[in-house]
Amino acid sequence: MRYLPLAERDRQAMLRVVGAPSVDALFTDVPEPARLDGAIHGLPEHASEMAVERRLAAMARRNLTAGEAPFFLGCGAYKHHIPASVDHLIQRGEFLTSYTPYQPEIAQGTLQALFEFQTQVARLYGCEVANASMYDGSTACWEAIGMARRITRRGKAVISPGLHPHYVSVARTMARFTGDTLVTGLPELGSEPDTAKLLDRVDRETSCVVVQYPDILGRIGDLSELAERCHAAGALLVAVVTEPVALGLIRAPGEMGADIVVGEGQSIGVGLNFGGPYVGLFATRDKYVRQMPGRLAGETVDAEGKRGFVLTLSTREQHIRREKATSNICTNSGLCALAFSIHMTLLGETGLRRLAEVNHAKASAAADRLARLAGVALVNETFFNEFTLRLPREARPVVRAMAEKGVLGGVSLGRLYPGVEALENGLVVAVTETGTEEDVEALAVALEEALA
Repeated sequence: MRYLPLAERDRQAMLRVVGAPSVDALFTDVPEPARLDGAIHGLPEHASEMAVERRLAAMARRNLTAGEAPFFLGCGAYKHHIPASVDHLIQRGEFLTSYTPYQPEIAQGTLQALFEFQTQVARLYGCEVANASMYDGSTACWEAIGMARRITRRGKAVISPGLHPHYVSVARTMARFTGDTLVTGLPELGSEPDTAKLLDRVDRETSCVVVQYPDILGRIGDLSELAERCHAAGALLVAVVTEPVALGLIRAPGEMGADIVVGEGQSIGVGLNFGGPYVGLFATRDKYVRQMPGRLAGETVDAEGKRGFVLTLSTREQHIRREKATSNICTNSGLCALAFSIHMTLLGETGLRRLAEVNHAKASAAADRLARLAGVALVNETFFNEFTLRLPREARPVVRAMAEKGVLGGVSLGRLYPGVEALENGLVVAVTETGTEEDVEALAVALEEALA
């Protein structure tokens, strides 16, 4: 039975208040091809519960999961091994149902977990303070731009061409409502990161420069000079890290002068999950803490001198007028943040460094093997576990041909940048600790056959 508590007159009354002629008018911002036209395709109009279960199970079997095939996809979401103990611990009742506490001091266990998580993120990013997490990396990226606007009182963000295009898309969507100007561009299939080109775009109107590290093509650059140029112009440097495992080997952005470091934490403790839920990481300098979005758990002592935890900065978005809020994100990805923290604790500093070393070694071996194929060229001079190949023809049909042979062989740049001819031959390949020598050889064979 459908549960529709509102009558037609109720809906019409609400539409009059918001000034919309119909319910459909509320969805005009959703692109028309993404809107449903009628019933959900593939499902019957009426069926028993058992019949629907069978139909959905058959539809689900059409998916090829990451564990069923040689897997080399990346570009912001990575397949890593997650110890079974992570899932076992977050499934415990006291963790599984925990949410951001609204009577925080009662939930001491939750607050301590968030405090430890924040400490890990701050150390990983080379910053002084981190918040209790955000929804995902893309929304954390936008929140950093908004935070830079509040700090500098400027409204122009210079965005590196090497930033993930989906992150750019989220920023564009949000900037429509704030009036921020976003200066963007397209990456080039060159061996060097595009950070050097950003230096000429920084001026006295710039609130921040946003740069991905490693960038969308997997290239790694030194952010120190860019940070100095930003600071000389009174702007902030925002670094975006989509692969946190890389920081087990390469310098943390905060150590190179980045003022705000954000990113995606999915690689540590959180599975691919067909796209979510994920966990956004956000860290900054102590002097900017009151402009940081989200929540912050802090450590203190109680009246008896015992160690305790409090919500030092809480959901200011709910406590004050919306136009005065620091963010439209008033929660945190609690369970995913806990999974991140448990996995990070199990690894420790030595384990994270060793995991990063294995990732880089496997990726280097794969890059050498693939670069030997006729017509295939390695774009990168630097990379961690992700690199870009230049193919002799468009990469999208090549990726589809490999998938038909059961090999998920990478992400075509033509998919990320549709219609950009200069990038359509680019293929981004990610290799983590889960990729075996047999997987790499299967990829090489599938790629060679697809190019033949």
